Amino acid sequence: MFSCRASGGGLVQAGGSLSLSCAASGFTFDDYAIGWFRQAPGKEREGVSCLSSSLSSSDTSTYYVNSMKGRFTISSDRTKNTVTVSLQMNNLKPEDTAIYYCAAEELMRPMPSTYYMDLLHYGMEYWGKGTQVTVSS
Repeated sequence: MFSCRASGGGLVQAGGSLSLSCAASGFTFDDYAIGWFRQAPGKEREGVSCLSSSLSSSDTSTYYVNSMKGRFTISSDRTKNTVTVSLQMNNLKPEDTAIYYCAAEELMRPMPSTYYMDLLHYGMEYWGKGTQVTVSS
């Protein structure tokens, strides 16, 4: 059974850094996209970043929502059948305060880049529990 689990949230001062991790396992297909979304109080959920790869390849492609470029960096590591996707967040601002969710989509084959940007907009198939990130001013 597929699952993805987020960890690493916390409280940080403005200008500080925080790293989130998402452990995904239970893959049925080789190809996948795993990403991060966030929802701030009173706001709609928004995509942050995602990456695409395959269990049979070390090649990875990364995608960012324009407003998230520069301060956020997504990366991944894989051990056997578990993929860990990290989101490094630097120079955090109070407006980054939100619940951050890890999400994943299994794919039957690699897709064009526009597909992954659409995933950041519309969401993915599997969702983990969120982790709170609070940035104090």
